[in-house]
Amino acid sequence: MSLKNLNPQFGVLLLFIIAAGIIRVVLGADANMSPIAMFTPVGAMALFGGASFSQKWKSYAFPLLTLFISDIILMQFFHKEYASGLLYKGWIWNYASFILIVLLGQVMIKKASVGNIVMASVGAAMIHFLVSNFGVWASGSTDITTGLPFTRDLAGLTNCYVLGIPFMKYTLIGNLIYSTIFFGSFALVKQRMRFAQ
Repeated sequence: MSLKNLNPQFGVLLLFIIAAGIIRVVLGADANMSPIAMFTPVGAMALFGGASFSQKWKSYAFPLLTLFISDIILMQFFHKEYASGLLYKGWIWNYASFILIVLLGQVMIKKASVGNIVMASVGAAMIHFLVSNFGVWASGSTDITTGLPFTRDLAGLTNCYVLGIPFMKYTLIGNLIYSTIFFGSFALVKQRMRFAQ
């Protein structure tokens, strides 16, 4: 393949996805696992991937691969105490939430407008909050305030969601800020490429 056949738009998309993974590792390396660790671009990355890749398999593959690699780095090097094998308990639920977020990006951001991006960012935060916290509870994970597993009843599930609220706030803020950066920067890059031709 010659350099003339390379799609510069694809390169920019891939660069944004890689940057999102790096930022996630840097913020996620926080030893205290504070809510600010959720101020990452992974939700925005999933929305951006869903809305921007012309080939649907790429819109799922690249964000999920980035999530997977950053999860391995975080669990094996920074948070071994939470690791369960290569990843962590309930990881499948987290990945399910990101699959749904990519789908949300495909459906809601057919045209990148401020309204569409804001609504999708809020929707992505809600999906992640509902699905991933259910996964934390369903997988028998530990209540970070007591060190004991969540009780296997409605009270345990409710407690899990309540404890997840501060994390959800940072997820939402991250989605809004990083989506603005990703979609705005990508629009500028596309515009410059058009002028350069």
